[in-house]
Amino acid sequence: MIEQRFPAGPPVEITELIEGVRPERQPLKVGDERVISFLVAFARKLLKPSVARRFPELASLGFFLRRVELEKAVARLGSEPGQLRFGRGLVFHVPPANVDTIFVYSWALSALAGNPNIVRISSRSAGAATVILDALNETLAEADPIIAQTQRMVTYGRDDKVTAALSAACDLRVIWGGDRSVHEIRKHPLAPAARDLTFPDRASFSVISAAGWHAASAEERKGAAEGCYNDAYWFDQAACSSPRTIFWIGEESQVSSARAEFRTLLEGVLTAKQPLVDPAMAVEKRVATYGMAIEGEATGIHFTGNALATVDLARPETPPRRWLGVGTFPEARLGSLSEMASLVVRRDQTVTHFGFGEDDLLAFANELAGRGVDRIVPLGQALDFAAIWDGYDLPREFTRLVTVKTR
Repeated sequence: MIEQRFPAGPPVEITELIEGVRPERQPLKVGDERVISFLVAFARKLLKPSVARRFPELASLGFFLRRVELEKAVARLGSEPGQLRFGRGLVFHVPPANVDTIFVYSWALSALAGNPNIVRISSRSAGAATVILDALNETLAEADPIIAQTQRMVTYGRDDKVTAALSAACDLRVIWGGDRSVHEIRKHPLAPAARDLTFPDRASFSVISAAGWHAASAEERKGAAEGCYNDAYWFDQAACSSPRTIFWIGEESQVSSARAEFRTLLEGVLTAKQPLVDPAMAVEKRVATYGMAIEGEATGIHFTGNALATVDLARPETPPRRWLGVGTFPEARLGSLSEMASLVVRRDQTVTHFGFGEDDLLAFANELAGRGVDRIVPLGQALDFAAIWDGYDLPREFTRLVTVKTR
């Protein structure tokens, strides 16, 4: 039996679930006002001060779901004369358990594109995910009945039969959560006309210009430290776009003083924010960082309580792309962004930056030429979800075109 989380209801069998959400005719259209109205009402609940203070990531989600942003996403889907755009059909989403909000972004854009959806919610999801589901069900009371008829969020255990049935029934399968999840879910075949949209393991970095740091105002430098905190400490630095390594660009003397000030400012942010780092996480960080030293990957390790660990990398050309525990930052100096470009691989997703001009960043992106890094954004915006993600234009991926010729 499958637990129905949204709309909340009694457990159902897989056949009943699929038949209930997939009507014979498409009841929604691209940019359907009924979906927009529901999402906007839902966003208002997330933006309540009591919710936003407890879960800052939900405030970001609420801003993403404002009417102006939703209408902007729909407007980008404009088609040429003789082209009609429709939802792709039933979309099956398999989001990760370690990022509590990603399932909403994925689902909302798909619903906005006119699709019925089934979203699998991990049984390990809690905290913000529970608040989201409660808010969705509360919003449903005043929504058009079409929302309840076409949208489902469910939880079930490791049941290959259920996953196989959902995979066979869907027109698009969206798999988040890393390489292992992609491989496991792909064992279940799709219908011949269906396709996958996958989000495998990714790694991200921060890059800071030492010259730009010293040229910045005190307020801008403080803002950079606060931005780094938001990028890393939300979701325990486990999000694909959270920075795993900080690269400093510039001369040794400038880098050394900039690093020292940045660390001091970040320590100040941590003192003010007081993030919870439990004993198990503290042990994880020490095992990871001391392990790097044993393997010759680190020449120095510096701890500030349990909240912050910085690691001096022995070889900047091989930065660690694995998760090392929340608040763990390997650091290295490079002479230029061009040197940074030579280190990038296809797995790399987001580069957050500080102290660089637009021309520098465009030259960097052109040197990468699409072989790695899909997002280059300022410090503090690593977790700002956008309709274009991992190089995919999601609203377009969630739709299909029909062409009409009259002569």
